Amino acid sequence: MNNRESLKADIPATSVAAERPTNVLIVGVGGQGVIMVSKVLASLSQELGYQVKQSEVHGMAKRGGAVFSHVRFGSSVFSPTILEGDADILVALEWAEGLRWLPYLNQESGTFITDTQHIIPPFACRDRGRGAVSGYTRETVPEVMDSVTNSFALDAAEIATELGVPKASNTVLLGALSTALEFPVAAWKSVISKFVPSKTIEANTRAFDAGREWALSFDRETQLKDWTDRTKQDPEKTTDSSADVVSTLEITEAWCKGCDICVKFCPERCLAMDARQIAILTHPDRCTGCRICEWLCPDLAITVHTSKNNIST
Repeated sequence: MNNRESLKADIPATSVAAERPTNVLIVGVGGQGVIMVSKVLASLSQELGYQVKQSEVHGMAKRGGAVFSHVRFGSSVFSPTILEGDADILVALEWAEGLRWLPYLNQESGTFITDTQHIIPPFACRDRGRGAVSGYTRETVPEVMDSVTNSFALDAAEIATELGVPKASNTVLLGALSTALEFPVAAWKSVISKFVPSKTIEANTRAFDAGREWALSFDRETQLKDWTDRTKQDPEKTTDSSADVVSTLEITEAWCKGCDICVKFCPERCLAMDARQIAILTHPDRCTGCRICEWLCPDLAITVHTSKNNIST
């Protein structure tokens, strides 16, 4: 028995003979690994004997731009694209992108799995004053979970960071996604190992396990309470444009590759490159905590900390 036959043998016969294709929509922004997630799912489905169609848009996204991928698999699939209202599973690697694509989710039986990470595009920062309200979506996790019955919201970046692999948040989401599909865990891990650098296989396996464990232990009532408490405490959720919000930048020099992206995109010109080509904060008094430098850094070398009334995040 070859490897494909062995993996397929572990799948219930009813799932292999599905009458209609399963539609999975993966969305996010450039730099998050949206395409990696979709390719893992498509490759896994194909290895398990399904017919697969995939369609993606990412050519003009660059880092921070919109990226999405349609994956359809089943006994017979004709079109690569998912129609509005037909997605069985919507996986969002970024909060606002997830909300933007919600109309594509099957409202009766669809599953919404979303990272709560906010990647705010520069044009959302119309008012650059301290404590100003950005143009980013104001919908909170509890509000969305109340309106979408089968929804799961997790801070995948936080989970990955706690594991020591901050770049593996997309693999954490793959772990959560694995609980919504009848595919063997071993098959998931086998395919993931083919799409990540060899030296990161162990770390990505841990990230996958963490995301899967989180989803399997998910308790809706507890999560709603947790996110409600977070929303009340988050200084960035304030609607008072005169709020006294203090921002500090943490730059991990060992991770900075000197790409200069943060310097060029900083609206207040707070940053510069030193003689070693490492980003430094030259004007801390100008920093408004807009987080553009943090979200655009390809090496995750910048972290913005905000505080209000002795509450830090």
